[in-house]
Amino acid sequence: MDIGKFKPSLVYTIYIASTPEKVWEALTSAEFSRRYFSGFGVEVEEKVGGAFVLRAPDGSVHISGEVIAYDPPRKLVITFNVNWPGLVEALGETLVTYEIERSGDSVRLTMSEANDREISEDILSGGRAGWPAILSSLKSVLETGKPQVIQMEPPKRMLEALKRMGVKVPELPK
Repeated sequence: MDIGKFKPSLVYTIYIASTPEKVWEALTSAEFSRRYFSGFGVEVEEKVGGAFVLRAPDGSVHISGEVIAYDPPRKLVITFNVNWPGLVEALGETLVTYEIERSGDSVRLTMSEANDREISEDILSGGRAGWPAILSSLKSVLETGKPQVIQMEPPKRMLEALKRMGVKVPELPK
């Protein structure tokens, strides 16, 4: 995969009172990720070219992808593709990069989401709402042992934009 064509659309940096090894475990372990990722379990095949899967609480595959870079406990790069019919065809692949660096007694975690084409602000609004909540909960679990309970609304703006593009999206709660 030529990742040179991907341009970051979202970048978040967070400092966590933890170790690089614990942050890595949180990002790559299904058991750990369920604690901060609203019950979703991350599965990472530990090699470049391996599978990446994010399973919903019911066990279904919500997101799938491929491991592009695997350098524990420093860097993980994956394709991150929501399994909705027509989504990848409409938006292209999404590349998610986690960079983990020691910063004194803390860890600086930088997460970026990149795309191989221009993505509208309406589509990006979903990630801009979701990623800060996920990363804040990850930080909370690592520092206190407890996830943050963040009440999130469905990303209506993003879902409506996808519908206009012809992507079949889940029905919003009424």
